[in-house]
Amino acid sequence: MSTLADHIEAYIKQMLLSSESRSVELSRAQLADAFSCVPSQINYVLATRFTLERGYIVESRRGGGGYIRIAHVQVEDDLTHAVNLLKSIGSQLSERRMENILARLKDLGLLSARQCRLIRGIVQQETGAVGQGRDMLRASLVRALLFYIIESES
Repeated sequence: MSTLADHIEAYIKQMLLSSESRSVELSRAQLADAFSCVPSQINYVLATRFTLERGYIVESRRGGGGYIRIAHVQVEDDLTHAVNLLKSIGSQLSERRMENILARLKDLGLLSARQCRLIRGIVQQETGAVGQGRDMLRASLVRALLFYIIESES
């Protein structure tokens, strides 16, 4: 079942698709009115669904004449972008950042929904048994799993 955040995300993505410049300028208050929610819900969607890892740049100016500008980042080579995402993981990886990376790879068509669920399941099972060092273990597991999938698909 779709959540309000899903609906807001879909609305913004549809606007981006119909924009020739692949960017849109929105009002946080107008979006909140359109979806009958508080502006902080719009902030939540922007912070979790429109991140650089997912391929978006968000510029925001608050105040009376404030706006939100969202641009979809174009990549020339999806595989190179995927490798750069892998390199960016580092020694620790939060669950939110993992979700952003998986979503971006899915959007690029490099991972299927099933592969994303599989990675999530493995990582949750393995990190759930660890008291400390979850982010380190998550980084290691995600890097290894993604490298294996991307390598075997190419």
